[in-house]
Amino acid sequence: MGAGTRRPTPSARSWSPVGAAAGPTSPFPSPTNSSAQHSRPPHQPAIITTTTVLLTRAEFRAEVLQKKREALVSREDSVALTEEHRRLMAWNEEENARQRARREERLRKEEEERKRQKLQVAENKARVMEAFLKEKEKEVLQLQEEAKTFITPENLDARIEECLDNPRNYNFAIDKDGRIVKRTVLS
Repeated sequence: MGAGTRRPTPSARSWSPVGAAAGPTSPFPSPTNSSAQHSRPPHQPAIITTTTVLLTRAEFRAEVLQKKREALVSREDSVALTEEHRRLMAWNEEENARQRARREERLRKEEEERKRQKLQVAENKARVMEAFLKEKEKEVLQLQEEAKTFITPENLDARIEECLDNPRNYNFAIDKDGRIVKRTVLS
């Protein structure tokens, strides 16, 4: 045996992808447990060549260039997104100003309506109060008219003389229609 070769160990001879995951290998043949897989070692050492290194470097360069392109595109997208954001924010500010103006107009109209209703209520109260005062004034005038016939200490003697001169009989009976049916004679 040479210096670079390794002899397979007994466990390496029985290695299989199915057996490694499922546990010990079965002594019975199966379609996934072929004899070719039993004799293969689990891994082979990688042989690194100049070509492999050059190909790997080229692949890494391509990845770096791709990332730079993506960064540039994302920056362009970022500028476009920033401009779109500014445009949308300006539109939002305009919309907010329009809505604020509508809200202020609505609130102003509601305030005017409240004032109008208060004024209407005050006018109604004033009308009711005026009608009440007119009624009371009428009552006062009626009482003043009736007061002329009231007996007071000043006109007591005159009223007594008048009653004696004009006797009245309040002793009578009336029917359902309010007519005097029977009256007693004054004595």
